[in-house]
Amino acid sequence: MKLRTRLIIAFFVIILVPAVLLVLAVFGFSRYQMRLLEETYEVDVDWKNFSDGMRLIGQSTQSTFEALQLQAADNPEKFLDTEYLKNINDMLSDRYSWLLVRVDEELYFNGSGEEDAAIADLLSALPMYRSFRSAVDGGSYIGGDIQAFVKQFDVEQADGRHESIFFISSVSRFMGHARRLLGELVASAAVILLLTATLLTLWIYAGINNPLKRLSDATHRIRNNDFDFEIKAEGNDEISDLFRDFDEMRSRLKEQAEKKDEYDRQSKELISNISHDLKTPITSIKGYVEGLMDGVADTPEKMERYIRTIYVKANDMDRLINELTFYSKIDTNRIPYNFNRINVSEYFDDCAEDVGIDLRESGIEFSYINNVADDTEIIADAEQLTRVINNIISNSVKYTDKPQKTVQLRVSDAGDFVRVEIEDNGKGIPVNELTNIFERFYRTDVSRNAPQGGSGIGLSIVKKIVEDHGGRIWASSHVGEGTTMTFEMRKYREPV
Repeated sequence: MKLRTRLIIAFFVIILVPAVLLVLAVFGFSRYQMRLLEETYEVDVDWKNFSDGMRLIGQSTQSTFEALQLQAADNPEKFLDTEYLKNINDMLSDRYSWLLVRVDEELYFNGSGEEDAAIADLLSALPMYRSFRSAVDGGSYIGGDIQAFVKQFDVEQADGRHESIFFISSVSRFMGHARRLLGELVASAAVILLLTATLLTLWIYAGINNPLKRLSDATHRIRNNDFDFEIKAEGNDEISDLFRDFDEMRSRLKEQAEKKDEYDRQSKELISNISHDLKTPITSIKGYVEGLMDGVADTPEKMERYIRTIYVKANDMDRLINELTFYSKIDTNRIPYNFNRINVSEYFDDCAEDVGIDLRESGIEFSYINNVADDTEIIADAEQLTRVINNIISNSVKYTDKPQKTVQLRVSDAGDFVRVEIEDNGKGIPVNELTNIFERFYRTDVSRNAPQGGSGIGLSIVKKIVEDHGGRIWASSHVGEGTTMTFEMRKYREPV
């Protein structure tokens, strides 16, 4: 479930659930109070009189009041009997009511349990003989400090005295039920709100804390360079989206860590290769220089051979250093390209002439075929393209094991592309290794003592330059027969 949906649900639940529960609580407590009032006052309590306190007080003493009225009509003298009045008062006490009797203007009976002086205010507020006006169910409410509901009937005694019998019901006592009900409702509302808030908080907390704990554990593992785990996402909520993004980040970090480890390994291998390959020509140069210093080259022919060998070895060192320098530029994507429009025929004619001279001087048979139109052009960096051709030819010569070495350069039209092929008659490359030869430091001959040597980055440089020109390169080979390196570059078209 989405966090937004979860919060919306929580918002409505925290409003609706307490409201519904509070309504149920009000109904339940009200029913309980109604039953309690029915038992206390022996009246039928419904929602109408439950909400009307005065009516309920009036009904609570109505049956006794009517019975005493009948009694007064038959035998008024009984209401001068204090024992009889006490019995009636005891009946009323269970209903928070009591009896007060006034004869003429004097207090005759006080059933409140208080001193007569304490109810002087009440006595003065009571209606006079035969002046009572009923407001509710035969009674009337006296407010102020008195807070009483009063019922009255009058009796004229045989001796001519006027007697008023009052049923006094304490409203403040009755209202205690309402206050208790209100207190219970407030307490219930507090409990309901607390319980609802607690449950919703735990629900939201569990929905957030558990995923956060998983993310925290995963973060600690990543901090310790442990990427060999998976944090699975279930659902389509925000947390699941975060899990998916986090796991993708973990995968990329793992990939970067593996690339870094591979890069470190390759860098160490490069240093080892360069160190080994530099050591060989340096040792040769030192040996030949010592021979010159010691006078071993005592003829012009020997001296020329020694000097030429030193020159060749110095060139080998210079080539290795150039490869290392260029490799560092590849690694930081800072190869200095200078792209221009180049006429294919003119460029490769010049290139074939330069390469052919060097190869023929080394005793290598070289041939060149150009089948493209004279006006064919490409966008390229001439210097870097020359580096590509020289690296491929150098690699071909290095791994040719035939007594008579041959190299052929072919340039042909391939539709929207210019295709360049460099074929040799070397020992060839096994099919299962063809896809690896353009990787950095990959060498089909893993022995560092092999006479070919090499840093193993020449073809990776070639691939990088060709791809930066928007082209592609591949190799085909037959073991024992030779290898053909092919790359293509897009022709230049005049904009329409």
